[in-house]
Amino acid sequence: MNTLLKLPKLLRFLLLFITSLTLLFVLMRVAFFIAFNDPSSPLTLHDLFKSMWLGLRFDLRMVVFMILPLFFLGWIKGLSPFKYRAAHYFWLAYLSLVFAAYVMFYVFDFGHYSYLRTRLDFTALRFLENLDISAEMVWQSYHVLWIVLGILLANLVFIFLTSRLFKIITDQKNVNLTPLSGLIFSFIAFVALFIAGYSKFSQYPLRWSDAAFSKHPFATQLTYNPIHYFLDTVKNGRVAYDEAKVREYYPVIADFLGVADKNVKTLNFQRRVLPAHPVGKQPNIVIIIMESFASYKSSVSGNPLNPSPNVKYLADNGLYFKNYFSPATGTARSIYCTLTSLPDVELQGTSSRNPLIVNQHSIAHDFNSCEKSYFIGGSASWGNIRGMLSQSLDNLALYEEESYSAPRTDVWGISDIDLAREANGYLSKMKEPFFSVIQTSGNHRPYTIPKESYGFQEKLNIDENEIKKYGFESLNEYNSFRFMDYSIGHFMEEAKKSGYYKNTIFVFYGDHGISGNTGEHVTKGENSSALDLGALRVPFIIYSPLITEPKVYERVVSEADVLPTIASMLNISYVATTMGRDMFDAQFDDKRYAFTITHSSNPFIGLVGDKYYFKSRYDGTMSGLYDIYSSEPLKNYASEQPELFKKMKDLTYGIYETSKYIPYFNKREDVKNIK
Repeated sequence: MNTLLKLPKLLRFLLLFITSLTLLFVLMRVAFFIAFNDPSSPLTLHDLFKSMWLGLRFDLRMVVFMILPLFFLGWIKGLSPFKYRAAHYFWLAYLSLVFAAYVMFYVFDFGHYSYLRTRLDFTALRFLENLDISAEMVWQSYHVLWIVLGILLANLVFIFLTSRLFKIITDQKNVNLTPLSGLIFSFIAFVALFIAGYSKFSQYPLRWSDAAFSKHPFATQLTYNPIHYFLDTVKNGRVAYDEAKVREYYPVIADFLGVADKNVKTLNFQRRVLPAHPVGKQPNIVIIIMESFASYKSSVSGNPLNPSPNVKYLADNGLYFKNYFSPATGTARSIYCTLTSLPDVELQGTSSRNPLIVNQHSIAHDFNSCEKSYFIGGSASWGNIRGMLSQSLDNLALYEEESYSAPRTDVWGISDIDLAREANGYLSKMKEPFFSVIQTSGNHRPYTIPKESYGFQEKLNIDENEIKKYGFESLNEYNSFRFMDYSIGHFMEEAKKSGYYKNTIFVFYGDHGISGNTGEHVTKGENSSALDLGALRVPFIIYSPLITEPKVYERVVSEADVLPTIASMLNISYVATTMGRDMFDAQFDDKRYAFTITHSSNPFIGLVGDKYYFKSRYDGTMSGLYDIYSSEPLKNYASEQPELFKKMKDLTYGIYETSKYIPYFNKREDVKNIK
């Protein structure tokens, strides 16, 4: 303390302030680790300590940025908080406002990670576009009043302690410095702050990419500082296509898609596709998209909790694709992929929100003989889904929450079971053949079970540890998952009473999965937390009275393949312009892969094969080839399988670059009528 008293008052304050606030941020990182660490996929001690060390340096940098104005201006006599009361209150107000902003980042970051298992980044700005819905979801999902009270308390404590620190140092004895010694102190302090902010003794400063040091995804997530990471992603987030790279990968992609008229000059991806697996004569199609329906949580994975017996029955008695993957998490991204047969690679927001590319040619445009309808329990304004639907489905009858007689249950509209009943009522009156999509949303925070549940019984006596052991975070989530499955079963029972049932093909799949502990019942690696395939693997089931021989398909397929496959079953030929391929078409059986993307300013892109999973940051860092079914999911086989590594890498980058390019040249009027 005596040494501290030898420093100028401003440096005393800054030294204590920086140290205290940095330690607070370190404690927040510890809290993040305790809250979100997955015991089934633990960090090594090396990764844990390195995450904490790098994280501390990011935290220190944010504190340094916070105090820079005070450091540069606090030496001026009229702006010294230790000489003038007005300056004292000015700097107290400034620091308090910045701290309040930092606190809000931490609160939203915790909530964002709890919700989506990713740190807060620029893509979260999409929630502001539907602020009323987002706010209502937050209100219904979280203890908002307690959170607000905690935020206010944190800010009041900060104001009190900072003001107290100002006063303590003001009352202390000042040091008399000569101009030379004052200049030396100032220079040393500046160098110290520069080093703290730069944080590396190298050409380049500490960057967000330094956080990606480990193969374990949680190590990277733990390292980030929420404010620093958010600002980095805002700065670096917009996606743009690179025509030179599209040309580079054109031969690979043209072969992957089966393009007959290959032309690297015109970058032709169009091809006329004939149906490979017609079912019936003119059947109806009903697609049911199930919210967050991760395979590992469901009964089809052998989950001992048996949360989805109805979906399992459909899988056992229909055509079940067990290796089906959505390219990414996020409902709007999923709907975009279904309708366009393109993975959503837009980094800033979602493609559905990009007015430049929302007008896309869709295979559904060739479903001319079908009456089309879309049922959603809430509002189609969310994520601009309405715009996508109107562009992709001609003469569409769109049904939203105001279309139904059932009461609104929560922020997501009417309950799934009411949606099932309402949709069935409309379908029973439609002219056949029809093409209809039913989009559920109840398996979602706030996990509301309606009062009128038509016989559904919640389970309340299951041990919380048992719930988490098999992949669920809470009893509420488990019951919500069960209720969605019950709603599916209820819908099918109601459909059987209708006239359309016997001539209908029902297609069921999840819009995406969920990151997290995949449960002890899952083969190690298959849906492991380390590879994060649990966020993308969902059941894909085709069930129909017209299908007499149930079958399980092991082949890897993607959400981009949904509409091509449905067209095949409807016996419709079409012009394909994007990345989807018929799941039944034998010509692709030796090159079945599913593209994946984890969105960030430097996204993880990947390719799932029948045994291996290629995954890499877009800039080429963190590249690896992983055995999906290995008990060591993070073991990199790139050096042992160099040819396969290169093949999957080229295809991954080819799909990514091409998926950025195609939307800008895929307007309906640009598509040729290929014969």
